[in-house]
Amino acid sequence: MNKNSILILLLILIGGVSIAQNSLPAVDLKTLDGQIINTSTLENDGKPIVISFWATWCSPCKRELNNINDVYEDWVEETGVRVIAISIDDARQVYKVGPYIEGVAWEFDVLLDVNSDFKRAMNVNNVPFTFLMDGDGNIVYKHNNYAEGDELELYEKILELVN
Repeated sequence: MNKNSILILLLILIGGVSIAQNSLPAVDLKTLDGQIINTSTLENDGKPIVISFWATWCSPCKRELNNINDVYEDWVEETGVRVIAISIDDARQVYKVGPYIEGVAWEFDVLLDVNSDFKRAMNVNNVPFTFLMDGDGNIVYKHNNYAEGDELELYEKILELVN
């Protein structure tokens, strides 16, 4: 192999790695009613998806998702976005997720990552942590922590994808 062939091969390999890091890994999660969902099957008919890691013990997480829930119906109508909240509550705390969701009446999907497999695969160290994926399943935006108004920045990013 000559130097040009090796260089082209390296560029292809590096490009493939960067693409893999910008898409979702395949990890099994559970729905609130115990069904298994693999993250590789998460889709939204070519429209954006927001994935938000949270926990019942995390006040900023709950504030962020409650604020998103307040405008979620409008977001869906205007952009078609789908929000998926991924609880990282462990086996000792997961029993709190269902009652909390019923109490706040979130309108988006909630999945359970009890063993933190998806959290680790996505390199999430602390919550809240939010990802935005485009309609092709590529991660185009990441945000860690929450301050009032961060959901507006997220919505601007969603609008950029659909316009």
